[in-house]
Amino acid sequence: MQPRERVQAAMCHRTPDRVPVMCQLALGHYFLNSDRRPSDIWFDSEIFARTLADFQQRYRFDGILVNLPGRPADWKAYSTDYRQTDTGEQLSWRCGLETWCPPDDNPHTFLPGRQPLPRADSTVADPEDPALFRVAGYVWNTWHAPGLWDIPDEADLARPESYPDWMTLSLRAARAACPDISVHVEVFSPFTHLLELFGYENALMALLDMPDVCHRLLDVFTGHVTAQVERYADCGPDAILISSAFAGAGFISRDMYRTFVVPYEQRVVRAIARHGLPSYVHTCGAIGDRLDLMAETGVGGIDTLDPPPLGTVDLAQAKQQFGRRFFFKGNLDAVNEMLRADDAAFERAVRRRLEVGMPGSGYILSSACSVAPHVRPDRLLRMVELADRYGRYDR
Repeated sequence: MQPRERVQAAMCHRTPDRVPVMCQLALGHYFLNSDRRPSDIWFDSEIFARTLADFQQRYRFDGILVNLPGRPADWKAYSTDYRQTDTGEQLSWRCGLETWCPPDDNPHTFLPGRQPLPRADSTVADPEDPALFRVAGYVWNTWHAPGLWDIPDEADLARPESYPDWMTLSLRAARAACPDISVHVEVFSPFTHLLELFGYENALMALLDMPDVCHRLLDVFTGHVTAQVERYADCGPDAILISSAFAGAGFISRDMYRTFVVPYEQRVVRAIARHGLPSYVHTCGAIGDRLDLMAETGVGGIDTLDPPPLGTVDLAQAKQQFGRRFFFKGNLDAVNEMLRADDAAFERAVRRRLEVGMPGSGYILSSACSVAPHVRPDRLLRMVELADRYGRYDR
């Protein structure tokens, strides 16, 4: 069975030949284990896609996630200076911002002097003002792309045609490079967009102080996200992931999840379903208390499923309660079981997930969240070896 078919079978609760393996790697893992410059991987869509393909072949994963939006092909034209320093790469941009690319973590963009980027002011935010969505702190934390300034200020971001062709460049390049691999693409949830717009602390306060404004903004963001779904869906992904990382119990209550997340993610899921594509959601940390609410969104699968102590999901219990409703991807503790554990403990953890996850299909073996940058590459190779040995349905 080809890897693409294997993942598709698991997502549809059909029986594959074995449990598929598909880990999302932290960008820092690519940086540390590639001979390419971090800034090139981060900002160059073609290089990013080739890096995804190279690591898929290296680790024999069954799928990859395109988790960065495309960039303009001429992105270097927006840069005015590049320096290699003892702490990483430093880029300066025509717009006056600066980006620092550490060797083992996501790049960070600042005002000159490494001052934090401004976020929107929740007390005066006007959801009808297009300029609200051009605030530097929001743009660079969701798009990471200097070329966003090519989109006219008056453009309606709820219309698919408002998005330039470069937005889908990473996905198109990855799809072309990996025809037999399951290629997934990521969109941010409306709730994540709200947090990025105001900054996380201020956004959480706004949920309490200005719920009506938050609902109006979430409605606008839902239009933006569904327009992006339309653009991505035309490029041949095998599934679309909704990144709703900060909607767990560490950030918001069940009631807030029901109020500020469910109705808007429902609309995104419906937009994905109109294209006949599987959908799944990525929420970090403590989500064991809201799997039923996640089911109300209509999403097909759940990613991460952090176990204790990082989260609150017991995979056996989740499979028993929701195994026919969702496909599951993840549950391996990326820190305590993949990074810090000795080899024997790591292998026991992998075999336990296979034992619990594989009955009835609907399981993809993966780290709960992104594979930590310093996880040893041989461990990722070993995951596939263990799946080949212990995760086969045709034994």
